[in-house]
Amino acid sequence: MFKRTLKVAIALSLLSSPLVLADALSDAVNHENRSIKERSRDEYRHPQQTLRFFDVQPDMAVAEISPGGGWYSNILASLLSDKGQFYAAHFYIEEGGNAYYKKSLDGFIQKISQDENHKKTKVTAFHPTKATDFAPANSLDRVLTFRNVHNWYMQTGQEGIDSAFSSFFNALKKGGVLGVVEHKLPENLSDEAQKSSGYMKQSFVITAAEKAGFTLLAHSDVNLNPLDTTDHEKGVWTLPPGLRLGEKDRAKYLTIGESSRMTLKFIKP
Repeated sequence: MFKRTLKVAIALSLLSSPLVLADALSDAVNHENRSIKERSRDEYRHPQQTLRFFDVQPDMAVAEISPGGGWYSNILASLLSDKGQFYAAHFYIEEGGNAYYKKSLDGFIQKISQDENHKKTKVTAFHPTKATDFAPANSLDRVLTFRNVHNWYMQTGQEGIDSAFSSFFNALKKGGVLGVVEHKLPENLSDEAQKSSGYMKQSFVITAAEKAGFTLLAHSDVNLNPLDTTDHEKGVWTLPPGLRLGEKDRAKYLTIGESSRMTLKFIKP
């Protein structure tokens, strides 16, 4: 009887161990719903290490803010498809609004409609100032956003940043985590670069999160790229996958790879 009880206890401990999460993440990252093109970015974006750092569990309610083409959405939907809930807080479309946003949203919806892992995905709308109720208040375990803070700052300024982080705080449960990955501007460079380069200072993001009520839990170097000087003719879009300069110095920028990024983990106290 004792041995049987011990075996059950060990089995239960394994179910909640990081190893099981690693296996679940590995399955999601290597799922056939991800194209070869998507997988080719893994070496720069480190999805397994990043999601493990944010401690995303398969039974959680998770929102991804501004998922774009759905690079991370495919992984998250697979991870959460059985026991969790995934919110894709995509572009907010106004009547007669931005055609690019509409095309992106339409493409995203078309893409996930063909993927069984997205059968429970809830597509909602997010805008830093015009659409902040992307999920019920106090309902989420995780809010994640990847390479988006610069867009909100460039489009809506400090007001939009404050509103966005407040909306993340509102959507999370007490003890919930906000995970942020963003192009990282060195602290010794001018703040002016944040207005057009696509890079943001880590101190700026931390201050914005703390202003909304969050506490910084940890930061990770997993997405840093020491080859990225961050000083490029077309900002962060000079680097892959954008390669805005076309064939000019293409080999140079391919060698650098994608941008150097901060990876920050905040908690709602």
